[in-house]
Amino acid sequence: MIKIILSGGGTGGSVGPLLAVAEEIKKQNPETLFLFIGTKKGKPEKEMAEVNHLPYKGIFSGKFRRYFSIKNIIDPIFIILGFIQSLFIILKFQPWAIFSAGGFVAVPVCYAAWFLNVPIFIHQQDLTQGLANKIISPLAKKITVSFEKSLNDYPKEKTILTGNPFRAVILKGDNERAIKRFNLRADLPVLLVVGGGSGAKKINQMIIEIISELVKFCQIIHITGKDKGEELKPDLEDEILVLNRYHQIDFLTRELPDVFQIADLVITRAGLGILTEISVLGKPSIIIPIPDSHQEVNARYFQEKGAAVVFEERNFEPHIFLKEIKNLMSSKEKLSLLSKNILEISCPQAGEKIAEIILKR
Repeated sequence: MIKIILSGGGTGGSVGPLLAVAEEIKKQNPETLFLFIGTKKGKPEKEMAEVNHLPYKGIFSGKFRRYFSIKNIIDPIFIILGFIQSLFIILKFQPWAIFSAGGFVAVPVCYAAWFLNVPIFIHQQDLTQGLANKIISPLAKKITVSFEKSLNDYPKEKTILTGNPFRAVILKGDNERAIKRFNLRADLPVLLVVGGGSGAKKINQMIIEIISELVKFCQIIHITGKDKGEELKPDLEDEILVLNRYHQIDFLTRELPDVFQIADLVITRAGLGILTEISVLGKPSIIIPIPDSHQEVNARYFQEKGAAVVFEERNFEPHIFLKEIKNLMSSKEKLSLLSKNILEISCPQAGEKIAEIILKR
């Protein structure tokens, strides 16, 4: 029986590809058993693993920082503890392979796997090479990457261009379910605003600031992020208008494919997980990357391909942002072009390709 350990976390971004590839491996080999190793705190990876019925083990972990921090002195202790824990977990589970898509928790797991001679496979999502992947890559048997540019970051003889995997459920959205769930009107376009599982404060605040104008020409589904909704209270004179056209929710899981399906325009951060999903769905988008992060590189790539409109958070101006949304939503030609261009950079078979690579070992 094939057993595979998935490892990653600290952010949901490194977990999504693991779940997508696990799903594809199950299709190709239904008897496969999985174990997810994440952080002791387990946010958000534990919740994501449990929702997908994957057993979870939490270990101590420390973060490698490229800047000075007092935690750089303390965290190596946690990394060593995580390595020891990983040794015991691997010895007990006896995995066929380890698969990681980054995240600092994967470092002690992969080093323990290497020590015990268990094959390691890693996936590089973003255009910017992740530090965890950089550290693990010498140990990996195969490395898969989302973009051609990333082939230059790893040894050529073991690096394969696959695209970024996504969960098949994202393709199963239904307009009617979304209409019923949010009491939407069929004659008004839908704007979807999503800032990731933990929310995006600046985007949330900007939407509330211009909401009174937005509801005049569209309906809004606003995913604020967990526990972020309480701080966002639209103050509109016409409360009925808000209730009918503005729908605020802190987090979506099962309904997310439905709201993606019905959205005419998506406003999002530039994490590659969500960019992959909107690419496969061909959704016109406004991307607002986290300042001074790898997301800016992701966003720049989509902008260069004409696949999205990019706004820099540091230059946010409410009236300019509102004007751009209105211009896009009123132009079928612009929306169609964005949809066409973003579809062209999608890789629908990425998960299947990575699953085959791991199963061939």
